[in-house]
Amino acid sequence: MINDGWQSEMHAYIGGTVRRLGATPTMVGGTADHVHLLVGLRGTHSIGDLVREVKKAAHGWASARFDGFEWQEGYGAFSVSPGDSARVTAYIANQPEHHRHLSSADELRALMAEFDIDYDERFFE
Repeated sequence: MINDGWQSEMHAYIGGTVRRLGATPTMVGGTADHVHLLVGLRGTHSIGDLVREVKKAAHGWASARFDGFEWQEGYGAFSVSPGDSARVTAYIANQPEHHRHLSSADELRALMAEFDIDYDERFFE
């Protein structure tokens, strides 16, 4: 769980990591149980490689400061058209309020069902 006391610090660290990897961090946000990133990628970036490196760096940062931090296995990645960037940025900024009404797991399941995306339920445990 990402504690409110250090959540913004972690998000800033993740943004810096994304920048160091040569991508553009447009927005980083989330709640205690997940992080969203809106990132501009170059054609040479691999999403899997970027996520792995961000999770590895953020795990090291969090583990050095807080006991018991672990990322879940896996991740979700979705493309966003430039015209939707402002809407997605607002969505990420509003995560705490948004998830008072719908859990992140339930929202992701609904999104994946809407677009007929197969997933492994163990990622929600």
